[in-house]
Amino acid sequence: MDHAQLAITPTHSLPKDARYEFVVHTFGCKVNTYDTGLIQKNLTSNGFTPDTNKKSTTAVHVLNTCAVTAEATQQAVRLIRKIKSQQPLATIVVTGCAAQVDTGAFENLPGANLVVANSHKGMLPQLLDQYFRGELKDKVFKSNIFKKEDLEIGGGEELQHTRSFLKIQDGCNSFCTFCIIPYARGKSRSIPIAQLVQKINELTKDGVKEVVLTGVHIGDYEDQSFSGLQVIEDLVETVLAKTTIPRIRLSSLEPIELSPRLLALYKNDRLCPHFHMSIQSADTEVLAQMKRKYTEAQVRDSLHSINAQVKNAYVGMDVIAGFPSETDAQFENTYQVLSETAWTRLHVFPYSERQGTRAAVLAQLPMAKRKERASRLRELSLHREQSEALKQIGTTKKALVLNKLMSSNQALSRDYWTIDLGLTEDTHALVKNTEVEVKITSVEVRQMNVVLKAQVLA
Repeated sequence: MDHAQLAITPTHSLPKDARYEFVVHTFGCKVNTYDTGLIQKNLTSNGFTPDTNKKSTTAVHVLNTCAVTAEATQQAVRLIRKIKSQQPLATIVVTGCAAQVDTGAFENLPGANLVVANSHKGMLPQLLDQYFRGELKDKVFKSNIFKKEDLEIGGGEELQHTRSFLKIQDGCNSFCTFCIIPYARGKSRSIPIAQLVQKINELTKDGVKEVVLTGVHIGDYEDQSFSGLQVIEDLVETVLAKTTIPRIRLSSLEPIELSPRLLALYKNDRLCPHFHMSIQSADTEVLAQMKRKYTEAQVRDSLHSINAQVKNAYVGMDVIAGFPSETDAQFENTYQVLSETAWTRLHVFPYSERQGTRAAVLAQLPMAKRKERASRLRELSLHREQSEALKQIGTTKKALVLNKLMSSNQALSRDYWTIDLGLTEDTHALVKNTEVEVKITSVEVRQMNVVLKAQVLA
């Protein structure tokens, strides 16, 4: 290992049956959700017992952390302190992206018992077992993530989730100037198509109705196990042809990754008409400073193509407000482009400095300006989403009833609308994890979230 490690011994001893109970706290993206499923699966198959009720006596807390911003790391630090204040005898393991790139935030933190970076995440059950046996001399387990070749295949079914996130790819080769993720996840590498098809067929047999094909940069997907190079379009074509799972969804794509061939596949209604576009800006000069590989014109073209070729598509987009080089004129250009193009919702992030990235050493805009720009974009987004939601009234949709009964988001349509069906507990028990036909009756805004209300059709 190429990281200086601290000698440790367990701070307490627990009865054997108690120490095997665990809970995983997930931060961040869909890839982390997949990884949490894998952590749960690995721990369970190695004798640990998942605590699905998150009792106050849980022996082991695993934090699957995010590192996309410095604040994400601090959220994990705060949770560690909270857990330790409530459960001083609990064992806390920090893993995930923050453990890889912000190791120092945890190695000297008294509440963190083990720090297991992404490079060693697959060894978690063995490390925990050794920890409780008093056999570990180190607290931190970390090595060069760019030397990691495996993708730790087989996770994804996070406990109690209705949909399954299936990691098809991990890592990133782009090194955008604002992003730390390549240093947390390593180089881009992909899981072969044949293995993914097999996994989806297994999920279908287990009753899963929707799979989300996810990764750090799925547009980089490559499978060279066939006679020729296979890319994301080949994967989707094969999944549609060789599986029967009712709903397939793709995670984030960039504008230049929306090829005519990929868009044509959306004619199959099993491929959900939902796009999550990672654009970050719509100004060519800002995009160049971010080291993004597309222009304003390509952002416009991609949104036009979706609108023209995919019926009733839901388009969400990631946008960064207040990037260091973004002038007032460049921001106004992004705002104007977004005002003129077709989409459904924006996921807006005020730019946050991330130590270790190129953008962090640039002259930074005042935080007040970043927040003001973000506020304007969020207001634009809410108005647009409300407008698009009102168009749904009177339409019928296929909606997947979620396993967990909540007051607002009881179901999810194929085109990614959150739907409140007004289900009682008894009725929900009868229809959960099934896809039902619904008619949209009204629209509500609840804490800045737009929800469609609907009735189930007989």
